[in-house]
Amino acid sequence: MLIIEGKQVMMKDAPVITIDGPAGSGKGTVAHNVAATLGWHLLDSGALYRLVAFTALKQGIALDDEAALVAVGRELDVIFTGNKQGGTGIILDGQNVTHDIRTEECGSAASQVAAFSSVRTALLDRQRAFLQMPGLVADGRDMGTVVFPDAFVKVYLTASAQIRAERRKKQLKEQGIDVSLSCLVRDIESRDARDCGRKSAPLKPAADAVIIDTDQLSVDEVVNNVLSLVQERRSVL
Repeated sequence: MLIIEGKQVMMKDAPVITIDGPAGSGKGTVAHNVAATLGWHLLDSGALYRLVAFTALKQGIALDDEAALVAVGRELDVIFTGNKQGGTGIILDGQNVTHDIRTEECGSAASQVAAFSSVRTALLDRQRAFLQMPGLVADGRDMGTVVFPDAFVKVYLTASAQIRAERRKKQLKEQGIDVSLSCLVRDIESRDARDCGRKSAPLKPAADAVIIDTDQLSVDEVVNNVLSLVQERRSVL
């Protein structure tokens, strides 16, 4: 049971699928496709941390100014909308920042911001407020361990730093951005170290999560694996 905005919400009435994993493991794409297939709501928790980082960078707030970052997190004026491509659009203070928050700089800054337990606490209720019928697919780094510990399906996606860097390089190339593969590998390894080593909600699989190595799997294969898990769990509820 969760308490959201003063109301008790039973997980059996609003089921949750959590998809956690490190940067570049494919959790965002998989979560989106699973949610679309099931017709459920989607929470891209990483976008909230990126929004805090983006605002901090834009306003000249130091990434080690914990109090200021907490204030930013509490005051985010953000709206998530569907876009024409079937993905999620992000409106911050009336401005579309969907693509602005997906830069490498913003991603690295978000990893630093997320290391502060007070920032994570400030965003916790906001994340849980996404829980609505008929269900929610939540992707991030602590969805199954902290935010939705009673989720009825928990998945942890993993992949080697090399494979994740190659995937990111391909994405950037499609956007006309040329980045060194070795630089991407170093950045991913650095983010992994921060995410796994932080004191508050470190990146790790939930004890009851199903771990899927995506190195040799296509997006469709991973999505089908998750949907199979959902079907299996439903059959025993």
